[in-house]
Amino acid sequence: MSGEELLRSRGLRVTRQRLAVLDVLDTERAHLDVEQITAKVRSRLDSVSVQAVYDVLGALSRAGLVRRIEPAGGPAHFERQTGDNHHHIVCRGCGEITDVDCAVGTAPCLEPARVHGYELDEAEVTFWGLCPACQRRRAED
Repeated sequence: MSGEELLRSRGLRVTRQRLAVLDVLDTERAHLDVEQITAKVRSRLDSVSVQAVYDVLGALSRAGLVRRIEPAGGPAHFERQTGDNHHHIVCRGCGEITDVDCAVGTAPCLEPARVHGYELDEAEVTFWGLCPACQRRRAED
């Protein structure tokens, strides 16, 4: 499905900024923060403000086209991989974010002891540690 079709299927207007942000996230296949996304969008468009990128990411997130990841103590990151209930590992050294498959079973792959009347559909888990590169740097120090 093209970016235009994808936006229309979710009831969103098709704009150059929305198409560019989707393209960046589809092309990079990474967890990017707003500054990184803005820089890459600017290479595709004449100009775009950081606020415009925030606005686009908000609309895309609400429409379920983009997933927002907010590691504690760091900026929000965004990715296109949505709806699969995967989790993340965040490196305490460099901040790299890596995808991890669902911890157990299917969505929501974890069950709390008490749900307080909620109907659960997703679990978001963040694992923390040191990536291999940071482990090597620490061993060399």
